[in-house]
Amino acid sequence: MSRIGRKPINIPAGVDVTIGDGVITVKGPKGTLTKPFHTNMTVKQEGAEIIVTRPDDDKLNRSLHGLTRSNIHNMVEGVTNGFAKELEVNGVGYRVQKKGKELVMNLGFSHQVIFEDTDDITIEAPTPNKIIIRGIDKQKVGQFAAEVREKRPPEPYKGKGIKYVNEFIRRKEGKAGKGKK
Repeated sequence: MSRIGRKPINIPAGVDVTIGDGVITVKGPKGTLTKPFHTNMTVKQEGAEIIVTRPDDDKLNRSLHGLTRSNIHNMVEGVTNGFAKELEVNGVGYRVQKKGKELVMNLGFSHQVIFEDTDDITIEAPTPNKIIIRGIDKQKVGQFAAEVREKRPPEPYKGKGIKYVNEFIRRKEGKAGKGKK
């Protein structure tokens, strides 16, 4: 049995869950999320808990069991608390600032790189070298953060670029022994 799949999902107060035919809708204080799930999975609401079960131990059903439970748990978590990804900008002259609904980034290019807030993603720049991306959908927040990081990924020699706050950049040594005979 899947260790993650068999755990029940607690529904906090103020969250409304609607289970349809292959679709689950979670409505909470921060917004509403709707997501389809595989028809092999059985999703039931019992009181203040959601329970995901699988019909048999087939390989496909085993793999879908934990996935379905995790997706539903992330939906409940997103509409109650939301998700956030923090990025750090390192490098001389690299800086970010928020102008209205736009994030303007100076990353050493001849032009500025601009990202706009979307309906479900908000961007904050509390300091010139920090970016916080917030939203209720964990997948969209992570994808948006990856797209921002992609504009200038960290390089291993000086560590310049955009990195996640908890990311470790493995540093390399530069050229050694140049000019020695």
